[in-house]
Amino acid sequence: MEWAQVLVIILSIFLAIFLLLAIALTVILIKLSRQIKTVTGSAARTAENVEKAVTSVTKVTSLSFLAKTLKKQFNKSKK
Repeated sequence: MEWAQVLVIILSIFLAIFLLLAIALTVILIKLSRQIKTVTGSAARTAENVEKAVTSVTKVTSLSFLAKTLKKQFNKSKK
């Protein structure tokens, strides 16, 4: 067996190993991207819920601020 044949065998073994590693890495990256997509969706839903809560609180606080301001104005006008 010549050295060239030995070198071809060694290189083909390493090529097969790297091919298997590339396939495994691709599968892992696909799973990771699916998990990231799930987390992103959850974060978006949470942000929407927080936005709705802030909007509700803003409506309530703005009404109470308006009521306090009107009360102050009425109290000033009575004096």
